[in-house]
Amino acid sequence: MRSRLASLEPLQLELVDESEQHRGHAGYRAGGNTHWRVSIVSARFAGQAAVARHRMIYQALGPLMHHPIHALAITARAPEEAKGKQ
Repeated sequence: MRSRLASLEPLQLELVDESEQHRGHAGYRAGGNTHWRVSIVSARFAGQAAVARHRMIYQALGPLMHHPIHALAITARAPEEAKGKQ
């Protein structure tokens, strides 16, 4: 995921595998990598609506969005929006 998201030139990137919190729920598989939380700051998000930012992330992740990722929680901000939230 990290290498694919590098195409968005992140200034900050945090990836958290939350798969174990979803044990027994839809999409869970032993070994993780199914439920993720991503927080990303990129200048490429400036002037983009949230939906456009999410699409950029989905496009960067490509086929990972179908397998192994089942769920992805996204926080995507432009640098000016991230100031003071670090």
